[in-house]
Amino acid sequence: MTERPAYTEYHPRWYRPRMSTWWWLRSGHYLAFILRELSSVFVAWSVVYLLLLVRAVSQGEASYQQLVSWSRSPGILVVNVVSLIFVVYHAVTWFNLAPQAMVVHLRGRRVPGAWIAASNYGAWALVSALVAWLVLQ
Repeated sequence: MTERPAYTEYHPRWYRPRMSTWWWLRSGHYLAFILRELSSVFVAWSVVYLLLLVRAVSQGEASYQQLVSWSRSPGILVVNVVSLIFVVYHAVTWFNLAPQAMVVHLRGRRVPGAWIAASNYGAWALVSALVAWLVLQ
């Protein structure tokens, strides 16, 4: 059985520079990256809130009114407004990344990235208009 060499005071150590907790504030690109990652928490809240809404509607008028009453509290209103901002930010950054994530060829030529992003925004506007039309009917 081989023995490990004993640690000595002069044993070399790895060089690990200290990294500030706030390293991401040094550059706009880093800040955008961290905000995009943070936005996923608010996207998850939006999904949870939507599921709560569907559950309340399925359980009847009293349950729905209770959820509406709870949703009027200032804390929930602030969380929902912040969530809306982050969900829009998440969608915009995703649509802007789509041309790098997918390469589309049409008749043997690559489709410009601006067209891919524009088609995403167009689809988003169309679906938003359809949902608004359905809600306002």
